Amino acid sequence: MPDFIDEQRRALMRTAVAGMGALGTGAVMAESAAPTGVTTVPPAFATDSIMKPLPFDPAQLKGLSEKLLRSHWENNYGGAVKALATVKQQLAAALVKPDMPPFIYNDLKREHLMRTGSVVLHDYYFKNLGGRGEIGARERKTIAESFGSFDAWETEFRRIGLGLAGGSGWVVLGFNTHLNQLENYWLGDHAHGPAATLPLLVMDMYEHAYQMDYGAAAAKYIDAFFANIRWDAVADRLAALNGAPRKKDSLSS
Repeated sequence: MPDFIDEQRRALMRTAVAGMGALGTGAVMAESAAPTGVTTVPPAFATDSIMKPLPFDPAQLKGLSEKLLRSHWENNYGGAVKALATVKQQLAAALVKPDMPPFIYNDLKREHLMRTGSVVLHDYYFKNLGGRGEIGARERKTIAESFGSFDAWETEFRRIGLGLAGGSGWVVLGFNTHLNQLENYWLGDHAHGPAATLPLLVMDMYEHAYQMDYGAAAAKYIDAFFANIRWDAVADRLAALNGAPRKKDSLSS
């Protein structure tokens, strides 16, 4: 692994800023509006939200049906986008109420955390799908250096996913900018994101991600996920840690 130290933290901030800039494109899901009692909505409470389009043709993925993918995108991801906009509007309105009990306000903040996690993780998930499951030599080497071998990484990533089968959660390969480590993470829900970590590869293990196609056969879904990973998205996320564009010839796909 490269020696990131301070640069990876700056890259993480650049990624966050770029993500905020990307909110200007896509299908608008909620209009920006100041709640009653709020004259100006600061950026932290802005309710402009978009539903980013799928970055692939859902009819072309192997082992994941178009019906499943469209339902997942529209109902689960889209529902999270709309819910987040609603929660932010309610937070902005509640903040200016002097008699708002803190424990009631924190109920909204809890929802804010959950809905934000769902929106962000779904966005990462869909963006790392749509490929042929072929990883480039550079990315394979980077992962192998952190886990002993690429196969060891894949074994753990799959095992975490199987452990979540029948329930809910996410599996994330991420780079922890504080520990300077590449690791796999278990996320029990949308609020369990590890601190100071940039997601590199995200797999949704909520049943809505596979039940329509595979029922309770989560292992078959995991196979299909691996067959459709767009590893160039992972490579771009890795390159962002170095603050440099990825060399396109570093992938075999």
